[in-house]
Amino acid sequence: MASLYPSWSNAVYRLAIAGLALGAVGAVVGPMVYVRTPYNTSQLVAWDQPVEFDHRHHVRDDGIECLYCHSSAETAPTAGVPTTAVCMGCHLQVWSDSPLLEPVRRSYFSGQPIRWRRVHNLPDFVYFHHGVHVQRGVPCERCHGDVGRMARVVQVAPLTMGWCLDCHRSPETRIAGGTLPGSMWGATVDMVAERPEGQAAVSSLTTCSACHR
Repeated sequence: MASLYPSWSNAVYRLAIAGLALGAVGAVVGPMVYVRTPYNTSQLVAWDQPVEFDHRHHVRDDGIECLYCHSSAETAPTAGVPTTAVCMGCHLQVWSDSPLLEPVRRSYFSGQPIRWRRVHNLPDFVYFHHGVHVQRGVPCERCHGDVGRMARVVQVAPLTMGWCLDCHRSPETRIAGGTLPGSMWGATVDMVAERPEGQAAVSSLTTCSACHR
């Protein structure tokens, strides 16, 4: 009696089963891989901003401290973006007629803030307090890179959950020994790894509720 299906149908059937299995795995693993790629995290993307602000000139050439513009970095949840009043504190006298500063002058006199595009943007479901990390001795460069050498600020770290947890679990291995170059706080590994008696250890902040509240 002749077979109902040709002999090659077995190979097709096996390939179909394998394709379905790979598709099911890809549907689960694919999104997990994608969310960790620079395409999703925007890592190293130099966004266009409404004003061409060069950190190299302000930090390296003029010697302006980070806290002059980001005055809430040590105490508040966010480092904050300086108001145009801070900018015009200098630029009422320096480059006061420059076409590049027209958006700044317009914002200053109209009271309308400049619509900067956020570079380091954590999801809304993540709780992060900037001041807590600064007061614990974590230098700016650990998360933001050497901004003083950037023409345009880019996100140098992936800012994924795994990246944060790696530092919380073993900060002494994630931050280079000695004072980090360019750190205005002079933060060292000892400041991060050691803690005053009675304060919570960094490694204890690895539970879900520490960041997802």
